[in-house]
Amino acid sequence: MSRSILTLISVFFFWGFVAASNDILIPVFKNELRLEQWQSQLISFAFYIAYTVGSVIYYIASASTGGDLLNRMGYRNGIALGLLISAAGTLLFIPAANTASFNLMITGLFIVGLGFSLQQTAANPLAINMGDPKKGSQRLSLAGGINNIGTTIGPVLVSLAIFGSVTAGNAKANIENIKTPYLILGLAFVIVALLFKFSSIPDKIPTVEHHDVTDDDKTLDRIAVKKENRYSDLGHALRYPQLWLGMVAIFVYVGVEVSTGGNLGAFLEKEMDLPTDRVAPFVSLFWASLMIGRWTSAAGVFSGDKNIRTLLSVIMPYLAFGLFLAINYIVGNDIGPFYYYAGVILVLIVADFMSKGNPARQLLIFSLMGIIALFTGMLSTDARVSAYAFISVGLFCSTLWPCIFTLAISGLGKYTNQGSGFLIMMIMGGGFISLLQGYLADDGLLGIKWSYLVGVACFAYLAFYAWKAKHILLNSGINYDEGSSRH
Repeated sequence: MSRSILTLISVFFFWGFVAASNDILIPVFKNELRLEQWQSQLISFAFYIAYTVGSVIYYIASASTGGDLLNRMGYRNGIALGLLISAAGTLLFIPAANTASFNLMITGLFIVGLGFSLQQTAANPLAINMGDPKKGSQRLSLAGGINNIGTTIGPVLVSLAIFGSVTAGNAKANIENIKTPYLILGLAFVIVALLFKFSSIPDKIPTVEHHDVTDDDKTLDRIAVKKENRYSDLGHALRYPQLWLGMVAIFVYVGVEVSTGGNLGAFLEKEMDLPTDRVAPFVSLFWASLMIGRWTSAAGVFSGDKNIRTLLSVIMPYLAFGLFLAINYIVGNDIGPFYYYAGVILVLIVADFMSKGNPARQLLIFSLMGIIALFTGMLSTDARVSAYAFISVGLFCSTLWPCIFTLAISGLGKYTNQGSGFLIMMIMGGGFISLLQGYLADDGLLGIKWSYLVGVACFAYLAFYAWKAKHILLNSGINYDEGSSRH
């Protein structure tokens, strides 16, 4: 594992910290400001719509200057600039906290999201291309695992900041205290921006144009290419079907992930009668579930030996689960109720082995498991079983981002950067779908429990995309079953 990759994936931690912390802010502001459930989801909406606005700005800036912006300014400078933009957004948390202003807070989150948009546009294709292309999705899973250290820690720290010591039994929120963790985060943004500026991370990524090769041609270290890519003469990224179908997949994937976590607090309060200050460990477990899944998938990055990879695939998810338990134990949360979750993790490990490192197969299997988890939660009469079922959606969302991203930009060649920008644009699904579920969660409509039907619809499309993308890429000469098996 090179130092450059370790530096690159550090920014993934920040994205996770802020995204998961939103799920603590949602119930707090809902209760303190007496918001409707759909209004509270404007926190997610403002944060995730910023990705789309940022991507549109990036696209217009690239088009108006006659070339890809990141290729001109360099990837290091692009990520550093994005970090500084996010740092500026955290400053708004000072007046937002002091005045308990909902509008100022979501404006600050919007600016933070703008910076993240530029960072993501640069960092995701870099993670895929900085090394063996056959392990690109696994490197992105590793980066996602770092992201979910942030998602696991974020809800716990922000909850501590708002409510004070959890062991004191203090259930009264102090909104003014939210500024402290975000200002510290802003300072970290500035420091890491300087590290990126002077790092050895590449300023550009290689692009390989696909061409005719024979079965005996072993010179390419990229995914097997059997025949001419029939889309190679197209002049625009959106004319590649794997990309525009993948854009919809990113939209619904981020949507189901964010809406499941974003509405979890309301479910716990209503169905399990948990006070707001006791929600954080459950929200933390949801986001830790993504870490567990991504650490499992990333096992193939660490060793070329098949037996070691297999062993790591079993050990790493429980190491991640142990990290979740340790963090919550240290801050004084009761971790006893979460031991049973170790059994659910076994289901993830089996599903991961079945995928054999193939992104299309993994996307299909995990999407079907997500549907099963949601129906289990909706049909169960035991509120705790329902809660764990909804939380387990995090396990099956865990590797969908790298699977979709890898499939969507495969074969794009010189349009890879443009395609990456379009995919980042679709992160707005986290805002729109969480808003939709929040609206349907009203007791006069579906109610909080059955509002998770929205997630079922999202997973159904993802299963379709897994099947469709596989066939599109096969027709283009790209086969992830050739030399891609990890186990």
